[in-house]
Amino acid sequence: MLKMSWFNKLYMLMSLQYISDTQGRHTAVIIPIEDWNTLTAKHHDLKSLESSKRKPSDFVGCISPETAQKMITDIERSRNEWERTI
Repeated sequence: MLKMSWFNKLYMLMSLQYISDTQGRHTAVIIPIEDWNTLTAKHHDLKSLESSKRKPSDFVGCISPETAQKMITDIERSRNEWERTI
């Protein structure tokens, strides 16, 4: 008989909700807050996932100036095309 891990046992008890894209592929899972609190109480390392939220300023300098300029140029071109069609 296959031995179940703590995660598999807990997973079977949870009432998870799935978010799907237009092709029906699961893209996210919603865990009820009670289940999340149970998980994080038993496994403290999961709690660190909550505090790892990053601010936009954390990403300053993540792309090269050349890439940034290409993005700005593309946005401006798209905006001009959009305004032209109105």
